[in-house]
Amino acid sequence: MLGKIALEEAFALPRFEEKTRWWASLFATDPDTHTKEITDINKIRIDFADKHGVGYQILSYTAPGVQDIWDPTEAQALAVEINDYIAEQIKDKPDRFGAFATLSMHNPQEAAAELRRCVEKYGFKGALVNDTQRAGPDGDAMIFYDNADWDIFWKTCTDLSVPLYLHPRNPTGTIYDKLWADRKWLIGPPLSFAQGVSLHALGMVTNGVFDRHPDLQIILGHLGEHIPFDMWRINHWFEDRKKQLGLAETCKKTIREYFARNFWITTSGHFSTTTLNFCMAEVGADRILFSIDYPFETFGDACEWFDAAELNLVDKAKIGRENAKRLFRLGAYKDSEA
Repeated sequence: MLGKIALEEAFALPRFEEKTRWWASLFATDPDTHTKEITDINKIRIDFADKHGVGYQILSYTAPGVQDIWDPTEAQALAVEINDYIAEQIKDKPDRFGAFATLSMHNPQEAAAELRRCVEKYGFKGALVNDTQRAGPDGDAMIFYDNADWDIFWKTCTDLSVPLYLHPRNPTGTIYDKLWADRKWLIGPPLSFAQGVSLHALGMVTNGVFDRHPDLQIILGHLGEHIPFDMWRINHWFEDRKKQLGLAETCKKTIREYFARNFWITTSGHFSTTTLNFCMAEVGADRILFSIDYPFETFGDACEWFDAAELNLVDKAKIGRENAKRLFRLGAYKDSEA
């Protein structure tokens, strides 16, 4: 399929080469190759895209990124640097690239202002945030965005009509010590990533974020971070148990209604046709978006799987590009009508 759109595609600042190399080693990838791929914007990834039929990519800063910086001043300065850098890198290829804003999430007003700057000045397509923001004097605190203090930020997202991609980050501090230190092989894609993001996303549901901001759009990667597979059980307990105990005061709709109205899921790093078909049944093809998770995953694995998947042509077109066109209000790009 030509003209696919991919939107969980990472880049890193070249000045952090050694840190990038170390991070790659945690994912059992070749550090030299990974460093070249993640710091390249206009050559390697375009060659891969041309080979595998990806017409447009939305780039975002690699995890854990700014969410790993607990000093607010340092985090904000790095976010601005990253946003200015990627805007400069992609400005001459608007038919191939867009970008998600990188945000320091220490302060909702500051995050809202930087998002607005990136959307209005650079035309960014939204923001990608790596789960909770590390905070506190030693970085052991976590800032969630699921309470009313963050309403100004969520209102800015809806005013600008842009989504937020809620992406995972690695567990840190006492959470790491208590839960993951003795089971380190479960950190990342096997379990911890989905656990962290699903907690945050469902916290937004139960704390009324989507009732206060009904037009807010949130993207979850990796086919929904396990939530679609628990949809019946979540719905059963919310509707038949928890709402009798008070949840109805902050969670006005059902979990299925929130997923139909406020959530999108992507195929990033999860290339299983069986699982995709399950998600299509639970979530619907209209709310699923193709993605790769490059360079942690390869264009070849993602695109060859998707192109060969036995889906009806209407759903394949929706997931491969048409849903993303609608969500991001995209105009023409390479092979957009192929």
